[in-house]
Amino acid sequence: MRLSTYIRIFAAAAATLSATAGAQSWRDISPLQIKGQHFFYRNNGSEFFIKGIAYQRGVESSADEGVEAGGEDPPDPLADPAACRRDVPYMKRLQTNAIRVYAVDPEENHDECMTTLADAGIYVIIDLGLPSVSINRNTPAWNGPLYQRYISVIDAFAKYNHVMGYFAGNEVSNSPNTTAASAFVKAAVRDSKAYIQDQGYTDVGVGYATYDGPIRDNLAQYFVCQDPAERISFWGYNVYSWCGDSDYQRSGYRERVDFFEDYPVPVFFAEYGCNEGGTREFTDVPVLYGPRMTPTFSGGIVYMWFQEENDYGLVNVDGDEVNPRPDFTSLSSQMAKVDPSSTNIDGYTPPSPATSWSDCPSVVTTGPSSAIWLAEASPLPPTPNQELCQCLMDTLDCVSTSNNANSYGRDFNFICGEDPGACAGIAANATTGRYGAYGQCSPQEQLSFVMNRYYQGQSGGAQASACQFNGRASTTSGGSPSGSCSSLINAAGTNGGGNVPQPSGDSSAQASQGGRSTSTSSQGAASGLVVPTFEKGVVFMTLYVVSAAVAGAGMILL
Repeated sequence: MRLSTYIRIFAAAAATLSATAGAQSWRDISPLQIKGQHFFYRNNGSEFFIKGIAYQRGVESSADEGVEAGGEDPPDPLADPAACRRDVPYMKRLQTNAIRVYAVDPEENHDECMTTLADAGIYVIIDLGLPSVSINRNTPAWNGPLYQRYISVIDAFAKYNHVMGYFAGNEVSNSPNTTAASAFVKAAVRDSKAYIQDQGYTDVGVGYATYDGPIRDNLAQYFVCQDPAERISFWGYNVYSWCGDSDYQRSGYRERVDFFEDYPVPVFFAEYGCNEGGTREFTDVPVLYGPRMTPTFSGGIVYMWFQEENDYGLVNVDGDEVNPRPDFTSLSSQMAKVDPSSTNIDGYTPPSPATSWSDCPSVVTTGPSSAIWLAEASPLPPTPNQELCQCLMDTLDCVSTSNNANSYGRDFNFICGEDPGACAGIAANATTGRYGAYGQCSPQEQLSFVMNRYYQGQSGGAQASACQFNGRASTTSGGSPSGSCSSLINAAGTNGGGNVPQPSGDSSAQASQGGRSTSTSSQGAASGLVVPTFEKGVVFMTLYVVSAAVAGAGMILL
């Protein structure tokens, strides 16, 4: 046998052994579990405090203008094995045991990075959305394309034992007039948790990361109130209030501990590390992991690893070289001081949550801005149902034929302006809890529904040209629904205003494909009624203002 052949065989065997060893590392590491306010290792029941770092290039912190949907998607850091091998040894010098990743590509292979992290005992928290595919605070939606994005990430990472949880949203509501968006995030939490359970995956949590502002108390209340199936699994705070040589009182840390003393799920800092005044000394670290905070808080995640324009980086990275910055040295020094007191899961009794946590914030649409809350607790937006949307398309006589999203806005705006009733079946009002049956469908399916409604509303010679839209639509031979489609379409109603039963069985079959949500702007508090329109080639939801007196009777386009 030739030497080159031996070399090829040896290389293939080595690669197989390496892959097998890697697979074992992320299978053998103990998953975490939640009990009361804390995380614990499943294998021995010892408590887990998050000593984390935000690990992603090109993502703004909440201390900047805020992470906004519709931006450019940053690269997936868990799909870069060489970078993981380069960075993890430096992370361990900071006692890091967790990272937060804001954007991943479920189509990529993550085995090598996840192996490197597992070997180092580092767990991963993953944001389910992307800047281009996420729930937008000004234009919220929970539809098939978003649901498909969320479950595709869950599918891609379900096999790794050291995924400790997912964030269904990051600072989606950050002002009183964007609180309606929280209903859509809570629906995403509900459906993501249900999907994990339906698939028989390891039971990991789905949480939410919030900003630190005036509506924070209502947000914390809303995401744990009422139905446990809709409740977050953990609560992440993006906190930048300990600046310079602050203290437990002045920073507001004491106030947060008092507020969350009996919160029913774990609470931790999803981002922290104020950078005002130059080099960060991280004098809050011994407090965060000290006896005043560890009974209530489970640690935190420092923002962030890479040095970028916002000046939050712990390291400078140049190719294969990692150069720690002064912030790195400060954090290392502070972490060396901490030794949080922990308890075993068997000896831990969660505090009895106050009954008030089960009460949801009341909807308030007028008055001081600090009192405004626009998200009704129930019902939430429905679980996207692909069967319903497919059944709809099979019954239509006029459908959209254009794949050019630039044209969608003109058509939506024209039809909804000419016949607002045609768009009722795709509208969503989080303030009243009223959702059109077809608002859960993909953008092109929604457009087909309203085109068909407009077409059927014409008569005589006008109908002949009512399904042209300059070549962007065409007539088709829609049939009468039968079987399960018949019950779904009948439940939705002719105008889409009915209540459709929630999908049952395998949740993975329920998500419609295609489309994405991006950002727009909104002025002042408005009720949470949205219908779709489009701009710049991507989908967004244009917000409509509806006064209490005319809600459900008319819409005013901003």
